[in-house]
Amino acid sequence: MVRVVGIRFRQNGKVYYFDPGDLDIKVDDCAIVETARGVEFGPVVSGPKDVDDSEIVQPLKPVIRVATEEDHKKAAENKEKEAKAFEVCLEKIEKHGLDMKLIDVEYTFDGNKILFYFTSDGRVDFRELVKDLAAVYRTRIELRQIGVRDETKAMGGYGICGREYCCHAFQSEFVPVSIRMAKDQNLSLNPTKISGSCGRLMCCIKYEEDTYLDLLKNLPRVGDTTVTEDGHPAVVDSINILRQKIRVIVDLGDDEKEAREYPAGKLRFQRKNKKNRQEPEMSAEELKELRKLEKE
Repeated sequence: MVRVVGIRFRQNGKVYYFDPGDLDIKVDDCAIVETARGVEFGPVVSGPKDVDDSEIVQPLKPVIRVATEEDHKKAAENKEKEAKAFEVCLEKIEKHGLDMKLIDVEYTFDGNKILFYFTSDGRVDFRELVKDLAAVYRTRIELRQIGVRDETKAMGGYGICGREYCCHAFQSEFVPVSIRMAKDQNLSLNPTKISGSCGRLMCCIKYEEDTYLDLLKNLPRVGDTTVTEDGHPAVVDSINILRQKIRVIVDLGDDEKEAREYPAGKLRFQRKNKKNRQEPEMSAEELKELRKLEKE
């Protein structure tokens, strides 16, 4: 076991572990640490605590110090510089006619590097842009192309649920979301209804997946057959996963049919096929479009 503190450098970004040493440091303090990018300033979000060696990326770097009042002032000054650098970079992008969208600017705490984050549909030759920015700021300049999910996380906003985007509000890392999860939850496979503003499947689909899988254990699939308590054959027409109800079409004979609803466990069902779950009917093009929404 190793004694660590967890520090986060960007809003809801990944938490990195550092060695607190003998420092009296606690959650909500800010600390100065050395990273691969240089000296950084960040709030302590967890610890001190003991974690397994397997969770540590060696070598574990030490916390240099608990942030002082001067450190806080410098961090605030860097924020002001980032806003100005954003405007300067926008002007340079327009000057060079580059097909890119600037998303964010970040100064390292020691000012030895400025990072510019952008999105683009393809590759961008930004060498001249880097030269112009380096001439203005006389420090190391790094441009990083990010994806649409990272853009949404950085920009923030509100989803169709009326709440702030999960990725911006609290989610530190993106979770895999698949079309299979949407099928498990009987969601409409209309891309406009199950995708977020980033154009990928909504993260909230993942959060409820385990619950739905547990509820599905007690339910048949659409198309499964059964015999009702009064001896009539029936076919599963639809299921209500949350209410644990099954709607069946009962064959009463003489071309007469009737829809009935039963609670889960009331009837025994015969599986229509051996597939794990019923696949919805869709064209190859529709499936291709849906696959584009999946989060890696």
